[in-house]
Amino acid sequence: MKKLLILMMALGFLASCDDFLEEEPRSEMSVDQFFSYPSHAYNAVNVLYRTGAPTFYSTGVYGGSRAMLGGYISGLFDNDYKGQEVHVQHSQNLTLNGDNLAGYFDGAWDACYLAISRANLAVANIAETPDLTDSEIKQLEAEARFFRAFNYYYLVKTFGDVPLILDAYNSLDNLYVERTPVAQVYNQIIDDLKYAVDQGGLDNLPMPANDFRVSKATAATLLADVYLNISGYPVQNNSYAEAATAARQVINSGNFSLIAHGATESESAYNVMRLSDVEDEYIYSIEYDASISENYWQPAICYPNSATAWGIFKYSITNNAYKPMPELLWIYDDEKDLRIQEKQFFHSSLTYMDGDEEVTKTFEISPYLWHNDEALFETGKNNKDMVVYRYAEVLLIAAEAIAQSEGVTSEAIGYLADVRARAYWQTDRSDIVAELTGLSVDEFVKEVWKERLRELSLEYRIWADIQRTHMFPVTNEANKGEVTFDNVVGHTTVWGKSLAEKHLLFPISENERQRNPNLTQNSGY
Repeated sequence: MKKLLILMMALGFLASCDDFLEEEPRSEMSVDQFFSYPSHAYNAVNVLYRTGAPTFYSTGVYGGSRAMLGGYISGLFDNDYKGQEVHVQHSQNLTLNGDNLAGYFDGAWDACYLAISRANLAVANIAETPDLTDSEIKQLEAEARFFRAFNYYYLVKTFGDVPLILDAYNSLDNLYVERTPVAQVYNQIIDDLKYAVDQGGLDNLPMPANDFRVSKATAATLLADVYLNISGYPVQNNSYAEAATAARQVINSGNFSLIAHGATESESAYNVMRLSDVEDEYIYSIEYDASISENYWQPAICYPNSATAWGIFKYSITNNAYKPMPELLWIYDDEKDLRIQEKQFFHSSLTYMDGDEEVTKTFEISPYLWHNDEALFETGKNNKDMVVYRYAEVLLIAAEAIAQSEGVTSEAIGYLADVRARAYWQTDRSDIVAELTGLSVDEFVKEVWKERLRELSLEYRIWADIQRTHMFPVTNEANKGEVTFDNVVGHTTVWGKSLAEKHLLFPISENERQRNPNLTQNSGY
């Protein structure tokens, strides 16, 4: 009995030790702990503004931003530092594959799926968070769904079929997910965006007027863009009418307008875009504050690498990381179009004081839209937001979608004329309307494509438009402002390389394929 008593006491002591040694971590929270207060739900959504695809618009001084890759493969943009930036070399030479750019594509794939995982977690738990009102639940879920859609949109346009994961991971089961067909991924993107538009209770406002949070217009604009894209390749599901409906939700709200020109060219709408973060034209902006998270090197890529030697910038290096090729610049009529004039979208000279002497430097044409005097010459820190979607693009989406679904109506003509008239600032708008009136649907749609090229040239839409239309823009120095379109498959780029069907999608990293044996590679790689 004594031995039995001693054994029972020992077992009891061990059990009490187990209880004593059980700890609740203070430095991290489980999912059950995390969604305990409204602030937790807000934090779960707030982090999505800075995870995955939104970060691809911020640039490095050497390699540019991930959003620039399509411009490189088109041959219409160059990078002064491509000697060391192999993703630029392989894109221009059309030699990219899942091995030689494995690390580069890993970065995009991993970042997007991290964002999607966080969005899935938010969607699964927001409604269960105590003390959130119904309107807060709807708003936060709408924002989470927007970012899930935004990241899947990047993935599906970049890689085609991708694994569609909608559940929050809470175990190691089902890690090796197969690729989901493009059409099915797009259906989920549309479902998420329709929820945000129709059920999120979001205000239909410009983002700056909405405390820089996703608004109904943000979701509707992305939805219109998605419908426009699936109407083309590779899905070819005629959704132009739906694109028009989504775009009209923004237009008919009356809350948006194109930035107007000031009294001088230095006060043009395009210079306002360069300087201001609070315009009614902005539908989705990525917000920056240099004291918290700055927009890094964006101003420094407004000058060639040789400008570093001038010794006048607060940045240690400059690099024309998204240098427009002449074939790109020829899309503009250099007599009529304000956008191609010096210090509008682009520039090629700088005048500054060196002591008592005025010095003027000239250089190859570089982007000016990202130029920031304060960051370049005073602080070395850039506060400027990156605008991803503008009202001008909504008007162009509406013009194309209406023409394709309803014909070349006065409404469609008006939207295209609004954008073009701002650029052709010395041409009467009625003359522009007259030129567009009477065009066939095909002729009018090509005019919209041309205007997209000109208006969105520094907003990374060129490759996406080539993908969906299968048409490559062709220009000629002798006829600046004139653009024709060539079948992209078989088109020879300015680098003498012939584009093939496979190049319309990028390869999946072989590193990722080794991690997930159920992933297949894109055809041709």
